[in-house]
Amino acid sequence: MAIYLSTIGVHLKYAVEATAGTRPTSGYTDLVGVKSIPALTSAPDNLETTTLNETEYKTYIPGLKDLGGSLGFTFNLSQDLKDAWDALMTAYQTGAATNKETWFEVVVPGLTESLFFKGEPSAMGLPEMGVNSVAEVENSITPTAAPIWAAKSTT
Repeated sequence: MAIYLSTIGVHLKYAVEATAGTRPTSGYTDLVGVKSIPALTSAPDNLETTTLNETEYKTYIPGLKDLGGSLGFTFNLSQDLKDAWDALMTAYQTGAATNKETWFEVVVPGLTESLFFKGEPSAMGLPEMGVNSVAEVENSITPTAAPIWAAKSTT
């Protein structure tokens, strides 16, 4: 019987490659205050191949998959988040200067593997704010390669 999971205890982490082209398996840093993670799935485009001979249905072949461009991750705004995001940006820029990619890991308790993807974070901005509400900020990460499932990182 399946054991269904909840979002309780999900973590979003990052690490920069120690060796260019090799995904880190340890040393990931937790990003604090994450409230929502966008879907990291992608279906291929449908390319229509219908010919004039068809009399009832259109036909298709699969095309390219779209990683979705910049993805928004929602966080509670705090000084801890600001400090953590600044550290992420510094690590990303330092790694990029030496052709090392930044990897992100989504850890879901109850799964034996994590979802990993290479990405480029964007600088944190100031969110919209209203009276009597929680200050939340949407920080962007642009995936640069298809996500993969692999063994969870070690600390």
